[in-house]
Amino acid sequence: MTSATKPILTGGCQCGAVRFALSAAPVKVSVCHCRMCQKASGAPFASFADIDRADFTWTRGKPAAFRSSSIAERDFCAACGTPLSFRRIDGPRIEIMTGAFDRPDRVIPTQQFGTESRLGGRHRQPAEPDHAAELRSGQAQRHRQPPASGP
Repeated sequence: MTSATKPILTGGCQCGAVRFALSAAPVKVSVCHCRMCQKASGAPFASFADIDRADFTWTRGKPAAFRSSSIAERDFCAACGTPLSFRRIDGPRIEIMTGAFDRPDRVIPTQQFGTESRLGGRHRQPAEPDHAAELRSGQAQRHRQPPASGP
């Protein structure tokens, strides 16, 4: 991505130390249920937007990296721990975790991988009630997220 290219999607880590921008739409957006993605995300699955490296740039800070296998690394913010990406070493693309986007509603998964490791069938059980995030701790509180100040 060149500095003259206007980003179409932006995002970053929870503390704001690492930011990124995309100049083109993701090639695909998917969910992965494999055990490595479960462990890397600390969740039943991870969701990624697959982006050509030429259409992607880190705009603030640089993430730390963990070599999760002989062929791949996972980037994260060294300051706050936010998982940010999965990338094949020397591969042509980077896969950014959809929750790291400023507008994750614009990167909706359309495919699933690693389904042999999927936990519990469905992602949400119909008998479970919905609750706002601030009720999780039993008291209303503001969730502090630094504002997205440009790419």
